[in-house]
Amino acid sequence: MADVIVLAGNVGIEKASGLKVDFTPGRGDASQEQTDVESFAVLEPIADGFRNFQKASSSMPAEEMMLDKAQLLGLTAPEMTVLLGGMRSLGISNNEHGIFTDDSNKLTNDYFATLLDMSVQWKPNGSEKSFIGTDRVSGEKIRTASRVDLAFGSNSQLRAIAEVYASSDAHDKFVKDFVSAWNKVMNIDIA
Repeated sequence: MADVIVLAGNVGIEKASGLKVDFTPGRGDASQEQTDVESFAVLEPIADGFRNFQKASSSMPAEEMMLDKAQLLGLTAPEMTVLLGGMRSLGISNNEHGIFTDDSNKLTNDYFATLLDMSVQWKPNGSEKSFIGTDRVSGEKIRTASRVDLAFGSNSQLRAIAEVYASSDAHDKFVKDFVSAWNKVMNIDIA
């Protein structure tokens, strides 16, 4: 089943990017009989910045938890950045924050270009967990983002990487780098 899930993800990435995504089979599955369901409760995620998910009970900032997850996955800062931006461009967000594209069927660098748009002013949306982006001139609400999303615009090192992917001539590099980071994560458990 694990192989089928990864293969389906790869097909989705191929359709969205137009590139071939390599697939390596060999993931192991456990049957229900081999699984102690109660013992897995402690493994349930508290937060996943790549999907813009965070439990209300979490007291740790979401962006710190995302960095921790990226480190556990063995991702470099550029890999983490391109993976998150690609997932957002494909509409992957638990709460719709950070979806900055008109067509989530295409793998594009829209997320970065839109995130770094200086005509937008960001303000907390009643809490420190989500933000509203308003047009600096009209004051009209135009998008929402999470703390994780805004980290890529406010942290100097992540912003530098985001600026590379936001450039008008970076689409091919972005797609190639996303597929590479995707494959790295999808193949972590293959020995």
